[in-house]
Amino acid sequence: MFYRRTLTILMAAAALSAVSGVALAQEYPVKPITLIVPWPAGGSTDIAMRAIGEAASKHLGQPVVIDNKAGGGGTVGPATMAAAAKPDGYTISQIPITVFRIPLMQQVSWNADTDFSYIVHLTGYTFGVTTNSESQFKTWKDVVDFAKANPGKVTYATPGAGTSLHIGMEQIAGLAGIKLTQVPFKGGAETNAAVLGQHTMLQADSTGWKPLVDAGKLRLLMVWTSNRSANFPDAPTLKELGYPMVYDSPFGIAGPKGMDPKIVAKLHDAFKKAIEDPAVIATLAKYDMVPNYKNTGDYKKFVAEVTDSERKVIDALGLTKKTN
Repeated sequence: MFYRRTLTILMAAAALSAVSGVALAQEYPVKPITLIVPWPAGGSTDIAMRAIGEAASKHLGQPVVIDNKAGGGGTVGPATMAAAAKPDGYTISQIPITVFRIPLMQQVSWNADTDFSYIVHLTGYTFGVTTNSESQFKTWKDVVDFAKANPGKVTYATPGAGTSLHIGMEQIAGLAGIKLTQVPFKGGAETNAAVLGQHTMLQADSTGWKPLVDAGKLRLLMVWTSNRSANFPDAPTLKELGYPMVYDSPFGIAGPKGMDPKIVAKLHDAFKKAIEDPAVIATLAKYDMVPNYKNTGDYKKFVAEVTDSERKVIDALGLTKKTN
């Protein structure tokens, strides 16, 4: 009798817990949602994510609050979330490709396959290489010619070691037969300042440089998209310069592992609607970013594909982490 009564109580508790879980998912969200942007404020990612978050908040019925956690080439924010955030849907993060790439290069605290609940894929970047408008470099050929005569003397700012900008520049240098020297920073605001102040000779970054190029303070030498930018039709693509590459480093958002699928679905729907919002599309267009939607399932498949592709690039560059 005692065991039967105990079993009944346990079954009732389990049922109540399940009902409570469903109720929580149905009520979600009941408070503001923190969206980690793993880059400094003021860069193209920060501006884009603020616009997307604001649009998503209209569909969620709660504010989406941006929390800038820069560092580690865009990995500090997601890693912090994976280690410390509850999987309740109130802490999510932008997920740059470095989250998948850097574990191939060094030991890290997270596992990209198991430590995140992938929600929705959003957009990507237009990357470009700029120089100070007073620089001797008028074209990319000028850079190559100088670098061949002065190996390692050409410095370039990036938003961090292991980022797409770093890996892309090293691939370009390899194909051009030159040696460049990377100077890593935390994000676009710092790389802008570096090249503007001529602390580095070049900057490789996303379109946070656009206002400075528009103002004539920086010169855009190339873009890394498949076609020329409508905003900068005079800047050649990598392919036009003889490099068979396209780099746009697409990204989405995710939460910690173990999130309730119903909460994932609510966030997915809100952010999908956000990148369909005309105001968001207009903000993205200012920085040569376009919506690149993938649903939760397709995003998970994409992560596996990107990781495999990045592994081949890292191996080819000799940057694969050493194992004992």
